[in-house]
Amino acid sequence: MRPLVDPSTIVLVVLALVLAAVAYLKDPGLPLIGAKNGFSMLRFILPRLVPALMLAGLMQVLIPQEVVSRHFGRAGGLRAILMATVAGVLTPGGPMVSVPFMVALAHSGAALPSLVAYMTSWSLFGIQRIIAWEAPLMGWRFVIVRVVPSLAFPVVAGWLVAVFYRE
Repeated sequence: MRPLVDPSTIVLVVLALVLAAVAYLKDPGLPLIGAKNGFSMLRFILPRLVPALMLAGLMQVLIPQEVVSRHFGRAGGLRAILMATVAGVLTPGGPMVSVPFMVALAHSGAALPSLVAYMTSWSLFGIQRIIAWEAPLMGWRFVIVRVVPSLAFPVVAGWLVAVFYRE
């Protein structure tokens, strides 16, 4: 059974309280302004987060576990790591899409090496970020110089997990 409050929630609450105290010491009105800013971000994120979580849940029930286990499971070996790497590159959107998708894969039988490769790949090579931000702001030369030396990282990360971590 999961604890009612997990450690990451406790850490976030403690950090928020510490920052609120620091803000109060700087100016007693700052914590209220900070809270308003936080709720403003919540209003922006919530309409995106709810459908993303619904998509992740629907993927869990629609994609057969045998398919996920076969293609992303422990028995998939290097092929599973490579497929997860490609999936990470192609997953659109921010963490509100990729993390629920990764959770759906994990609950459907994906092995830890594939999950590590997926998240590493998404973090390094998210195609939407490259097209929307990096190439327009930094140029394609920068994108190529950044991406090419990093291509092996997701595969190496997944392989290292497969070698050193036994599920």
